[in-house]
Amino acid sequence: MKSRTHINKPIPHLLGCCFLIALLSGHALAETGRGEEAEHGEEGHIELTQQQIQHSGITLATVTSGTIRDVLPVYGVVATNAERVQSVTARFDGVIREVKKSVGDPVRKGEPLVTVEANESLKTYSIVSSLNGVITQRNANPGEQTSDAPLLEVKDFSTVWVELSIFPKDVAQVQSGQKVRILSLDSSQTAEGNIIYIAPLGQGSNQAITARVLIDNPNGTWKPGLFVNAQITRAEINTPVVIRNEALQIVDDNPVVFVRGKEGFEARTVTLGRTDGELSEVVSGLSADEVYVSNNSFILKAELGKGEVGDDD
Repeated sequence: MKSRTHINKPIPHLLGCCFLIALLSGHALAETGRGEEAEHGEEGHIELTQQQIQHSGITLATVTSGTIRDVLPVYGVVATNAERVQSVTARFDGVIREVKKSVGDPVRKGEPLVTVEANESLKTYSIVSSLNGVITQRNANPGEQTSDAPLLEVKDFSTVWVELSIFPKDVAQVQSGQKVRILSLDSSQTAEGNIIYIAPLGQGSNQAITARVLIDNPNGTWKPGLFVNAQITRAEINTPVVIRNEALQIVDDNPVVFVRGKEGFEARTVTLGRTDGELSEVVSGLSADEVYVSNNSFILKAELGKGEVGDDD
């Protein structure tokens, strides 16, 4: 069943607007040997040189078929992968002779961490790291006697868990193995993973059920403790025409896409269907293999507005 989609109007950065004015001004056109009349070409079209397209950061894409995800939006928090933690303890009671690492230091698998002199044999032995990671706790200093407490703690953050909160009314829609997209709160970072665990009991505070997602974290972007948004994929729907959401602009209260033709770029009104936050289904207004502006289309919208003001004069 198709759902109506609300598209927010993008707000360009101030510097981007200033660059637009300079780029598409008469001065910029004069450098390419083109006059103001050629800028708008045929009525309703905007002409840009290849150089202007490149300098403005406009990105072009081809209209294709694609997959729209039916998603369940939830929130969660990044957590340490508890299966990638080492509590460093002494094999034999003794005196700590050397501690080679401090909190925050990186370590490699097999690297010596602590040297201990055993009480009974008076021989020294080294305790090495069992994984690549970072020292997150240190409870040992030279001269101290070992005990049952961990001397150091090593955590590997190359993968992390994301603990999602699923409200009781949505639990039936969540299953192990489902794909999940993780988004930072400002949506600047994304990651993909799968649900690996669903808690059998609810949380007492809000009755939510925890669903755990495992994601790769090679650059350390996802730090334990950070809150995130997430989209659990309930179904994937193949659609004949999809576009990226960044391409959409609102002109005269209608969603439009800027399409490149022989006369230049045309603001094409489209009818939208389903969306998943990244892609939108186009029910009418676009055909497969047409070329459209997928990024920085606000530049063309601003130029179109300049032309309309000129027509009114």
